[in-house]
Amino acid sequence: MNFTKVCVIGLGYIGLPTASTLAAAGVRVVGVDVNSQVVATLRNGGLHIHEPGLRTLVQAALAAGNLSISEKPEDADAFIIAVPTPFYEDRSGSYEGHSYKMADMRAVTSATEAIVPFLRQGNLVVLESTSPPRTTIDLVAPILERSGLKAGEDFHLAYSPERVLPGQILRELIENARVIGGVDQASAEAGRDRYATFVHGESVMTDATTAEMVKLMENTYRDVNIAIANEFARLAERFGVDVWEAISCANRHPRVKILRPGPGVGGHCISVDPWFFVDSAPDLAQLIYTARQVNDAQPHYALALVRKAAGGELAGKHIAALGLAFKPDVDDLRESPAIEIVRMLAEAGAVLTAFEPFKPDARLEGVNLAPTMEAALEEADVLLLLVNHTQFGALEPQEVARLTPARVVVDLVGGWNAAQWRAAGFQAYRLGDAKRQA
Repeated sequence: MNFTKVCVIGLGYIGLPTASTLAAAGVRVVGVDVNSQVVATLRNGGLHIHEPGLRTLVQAALAAGNLSISEKPEDADAFIIAVPTPFYEDRSGSYEGHSYKMADMRAVTSATEAIVPFLRQGNLVVLESTSPPRTTIDLVAPILERSGLKAGEDFHLAYSPERVLPGQILRELIENARVIGGVDQASAEAGRDRYATFVHGESVMTDATTAEMVKLMENTYRDVNIAIANEFARLAERFGVDVWEAISCANRHPRVKILRPGPGVGGHCISVDPWFFVDSAPDLAQLIYTARQVNDAQPHYALALVRKAAGGELAGKHIAALGLAFKPDVDDLRESPAIEIVRMLAEAGAVLTAFEPFKPDARLEGVNLAPTMEAALEEADVLLLLVNHTQFGALEPQEVARLTPARVVVDLVGGWNAAQWRAAGFQAYRLGDAKRQA
């Protein structure tokens, strides 16, 4: 099936790379976003997100005329919905006395409604937004059928989740295997044909609900495994063990691969997607719910270590927080545990100066954002490593000692060699390391 014009709705971390990659493949693409500031930025040649290689790709697509930016959809052969699916901040579900977070599908609903006036016979609609199981058939299809057309008969409808890693999105969009779930076989095949425009990886066809579940399973699997690593860190503290040493030993077993503990789980996938299972089936998702509870509580556990390192009192202590992103070497701050920890420290009375090299213009209430690392360090009492950005991991303790009066460091991500920091005159604390603390 030939698609000469595609409308991509939502120009965030997935929608914009997808739109520009399609445009680079010679397809006419209309990128749509309801945020007028995003639209204006892109039209003026700017970029509102950081992803290696993306600026060059977007600007080339715009210059070639294959990509245009709009605040509303228009007629097209195919429509891709790539809008956010967070959870509600102001409401929650409850099951047997336990509360859980609920998926907020308002953006998907609005994007789908925006397509209805432009939907035509033979069109393809693909939902890419991570969604609870049955969203495609129970939410998206009924809205689209308000057009008078029938999904699977008059137009094709499919679900195909993004499965890419921030920092490597442009490469993985092309190389990774693609799961395409249709409301019928013809819809899955139409989706496969659309992605064949630029996807070199394997295309796996299934039904829409299976494809929805695949994406949630992938991220939930990671979340559960991170939760056990975080529990191991807590147990190591209890038993006087260095969890990093213990994990290194355990991972020498040929069938064991324990992940790294840390200050929590962030990002718009791993920290959010498991709740969609809990929301959809709270009676069955018991282990998933418990893992979410463990990981959501981890920032509080990390805060206790910082308090200990600061001598038991945080009020008035100057803390230099290194990193705010949810993972190393990206600018994505969504659901970042680093931000939660920084906010809790500020609420406890600490004087916070944070430095995020990939987003120096970030704004956090009650927190000073330093333009450089040197500026963040110059008045610190405590250095706090929150994100293992490459430039932080490469810091030399002797050099840092010349830049700051601080002589206490707290490593929440296992990024620093504690012995080297101690040799340079610092008291060094690491998450999950009670064997050689300070």
